[in-house]
Amino acid sequence: MTDETQKMVQESTEDLLKQLGVSGTVSVDTDETGAFRVHIETEETGLLIGFHGRTLESFQIILGILVSKKLGTWVRVYVNVGDYREKREEALMIMAQRAADRALAMGRPVELAHLSPSERRIIHLTLSGDERVATESQGEGNDRVLVITPK
Repeated sequence: MTDETQKMVQESTEDLLKQLGVSGTVSVDTDETGAFRVHIETEETGLLIGFHGRTLESFQIILGILVSKKLGTWVRVYVNVGDYREKREEALMIMAQRAADRALAMGRPVELAHLSPSERRIIHLTLSGDERVATESQGEGNDRVLVITPK
């Protein structure tokens, strides 16, 4: 992607923040897959992140749609506020390990509910190397849960 395209993504992000009444600084990079990595530094992190990152996910979806429409082709856009994503991923990895340990100790499946698709994916990946347990997502929509079962 060109510097011009990165600049457009940055300006789109800044415009969206302005419309939300949030001030902050925006930087944009691209990763090895060509996806845009948007990093926002702001005093209003809680407002942008929302409960369990739901507002951040919505912001990311809207920004992705705006950028894709301007480019005329679909592109992935990942948005991070402060170091929220890194901290959340670390917390999910710990949660996954504790749930696996609990499932093994009790000898029965453990359910983790109220996770977004990306959060479920992190847990699946975290436990994929653990030969002692299996993970599976069950249910539909908001009722979808991740089940960790001892093998």
